[in-house]
Amino acid sequence: MRTPIISPIRRVRPASIRPEGPQPGENLRGAALMTLSMISFTCNDTVMKFVTQDMPLYQAIFLRGLVVMALLFVLAYRDGGLSMRLGPGDRWPMVLRLIGEVASTVLFLNALLHMAIGDLSAVMQSLPLVVMVAGALVFGEQLGWRRISACIVGFLGVMIILRPGGADFDVWAVVALASMLMVALRDLSTRKFSRNVASTTISFYAAAAVVAMGLGGTLIEGWITPDLQHLLLLLLAGAFLAVGYMSAVSAMRVGEISYVAPFRYTSLLVAIIAGLIVFGEWPDIWTWLGAALVVGAGLYTILREAQLGWRR
Repeated sequence: MRTPIISPIRRVRPASIRPEGPQPGENLRGAALMTLSMISFTCNDTVMKFVTQDMPLYQAIFLRGLVVMALLFVLAYRDGGLSMRLGPGDRWPMVLRLIGEVASTVLFLNALLHMAIGDLSAVMQSLPLVVMVAGALVFGEQLGWRRISACIVGFLGVMIILRPGGADFDVWAVVALASMLMVALRDLSTRKFSRNVASTTISFYAAAAVVAMGLGGTLIEGWITPDLQHLLLLLLAGAFLAVGYMSAVSAMRVGEISYVAPFRYTSLLVAIIAGLIVFGEWPDIWTWLGAALVVGAGLYTILREAQLGWRR
């Protein structure tokens, strides 16, 4: 059987592969793009949490989704047009990805309405660990004992943040965990697409599904007449979301992943600052401790993977 690419067993890189190192400034540019992506995503979350204090959640999702779809359409047109065709092998990955996209959006935003944005962001920082474990289970990727130990530490950090059985633990903590699992489903299914499917096509399908879900939700939750402030804020949220998606993709194509990836954790700092300034929220000592374990475990897995890459 072929040894998985990220397996710690594989120590030697095939002689035919001679990767080129990053060009001068690429690592810094990649780090800047990743930081921009995390800031944009967190600003989007902050705006949505603020708007949904007055506007029904599904109406806000629907209106923001229209903005995102319009921006994606413009980007696709710039790149030569939007193709909605999918090959036979890409249809099931698309179905799974749309399920993950829609479910994670609904679960995350519902949790965001009832949780401090810093606490929710701290929980979501364990996503890379969840994706790594799921990749081992689904794709057979092998994990060494060090990275397995890091995952255990990271998940322990999540439990410290949520404190099951404590007075602050409620159904919304479970919703936050479910959202993280749905994001993992979305990310893993994305890996199954063929190279013929453009990123804009995948994103446009996702945006359309979220818009349809938001429209359906308004039939149950109701609709209010939005004022100018609501519309401008949702326009801003959609722009933040589009910038976040674009810069995230660009960041992973520039520089070394081991250098760029750790900057994803800047979202936790931004979320804590936004929570304090906009909502007057400040994490307690347990959230700080749990977040430190989650971030530390995530950084260790990134560095460990980079170390294994150097040995290949």
